[in-house]
Amino acid sequence: MKSQRHGLVLDRTGAIFAELEALGLAGWEFQVVSTIEAARKALGRDPQLIGLVAFDSPNAWPAAELDQLLARPEVEWIALLEEGLLRSERLSPELLRNFHDFHSLPLDRVRLAFTLGHAHGKAQLCRSAVGVRGEFGSYGMTGTSPKMRQLYRQIDKILTVDAPVLIGGESGTGKELVARAIHQHSARARGPFIAMNCGAIAPSLIQSELFGHERGAFTGAGQRKIGNIEAANDGVLFLDEIGDLPLEMQANLLRFLQEKTITRVGSTERVKVNARVIAATHVNLQRAVAEGRFREDLYYRLNVLHVSLPALRERREDIPLLAETVFAEHRHQASPQVRGFGSAALRAMMDYEWPGNVRELINRVQRAMIMTENRLISVSDLGLPTSAENGAQTLEELRSTVERELIEVSLKKHGNNVSETARQLGVSRVTLYRMIDRLKIIL
Repeated sequence: MKSQRHGLVLDRTGAIFAELEALGLAGWEFQVVSTIEAARKALGRDPQLIGLVAFDSPNAWPAAELDQLLARPEVEWIALLEEGLLRSERLSPELLRNFHDFHSLPLDRVRLAFTLGHAHGKAQLCRSAVGVRGEFGSYGMTGTSPKMRQLYRQIDKILTVDAPVLIGGESGTGKELVARAIHQHSARARGPFIAMNCGAIAPSLIQSELFGHERGAFTGAGQRKIGNIEAANDGVLFLDEIGDLPLEMQANLLRFLQEKTITRVGSTERVKVNARVIAATHVNLQRAVAEGRFREDLYYRLNVLHVSLPALRERREDIPLLAETVFAEHRHQASPQVRGFGSAALRAMMDYEWPGNVRELINRVQRAMIMTENRLISVSDLGLPTSAENGAQTLEELRSTVERELIEVSLKKHGNNVSETARQLGVSRVTLYRMIDRLKIIL
């Protein structure tokens, strides 16, 4: 026997809900609310997989508030319309954009039962996929590629010791994220994490920023200042872009690493500091040593443990997962109608070289989510080269592209009604479902 399934009905008068109840749909239990605020609270207490919105007039609900409610990604929404409302110029775009399906009064019991079952199944699959995606990574990072699994194993070993770490990798690969992960999962987790970008501070200020100064040490030093090294006592000091540290400061940093003491500018007192140093760079420090731009002794002091982060193009299999994770984390910022990525957009992301790495991917996805006017994010929304620009399509790819576009346009025209779409395209409903599955079209 099937377990009871639950749905939330938003109906300001209750009249359409009464018709729904009169159908006596087996296996379904509905909760009715009369305001959008009440619907929001009900979903907060007990998230439903299916929501139904009753329209007794084109202006039944404030558009902006309704859009916010319909944007909830965990709920599949179905519209219930008074007879004749489907022809409303104001209402039709909302139906095409935001609802899984729609039904006009009088309600057809068989058709509504089929729609509810399909929407419920789809919502469960989406929820399961989101749950699994949450396990696809470690230490707050996303990725299951061989290179990422190797990185996780390296971090496992680094956490057990307290030696300096040097993190290498291109800009945007997540060097600070790795440094924070080492801090948060090590014995120093209760201590501070102090981050300093060596390339973002004027050379004249770096010594004061690192070691601090006493009052009156120089013009403008009105009071004592604790430097970043001292502030990181019992915790971690993260020095980003260590390759940009001036040579004269490199000697002072080396002395701290050797002696674990510092002297503030304008003072003769030695202060003992217990801080673990994690440094990061996007440049080749070995080459910088050979060219005389970086001290060899400091390089070996910092490079006791080395972690090299892979560029995004070196772990392409993680790109769809990363994109979906960014989408889920920033769903509240998205345009109300957007539901995910088109298949062409996913292919374009896999083909792109990503010179800005994960940082660039996050930027492009966030911008596309906000600016798109489509239900599914497209290649142009992401600002990526099209497949034609990357190279000619194969015959099979071209055929799939044409089929996908025809089906998506027809589905949109018929409000995601599969039966009507199949009739227009001249195929059976079963065949259409198979094509939708093969082409990975999201209903």
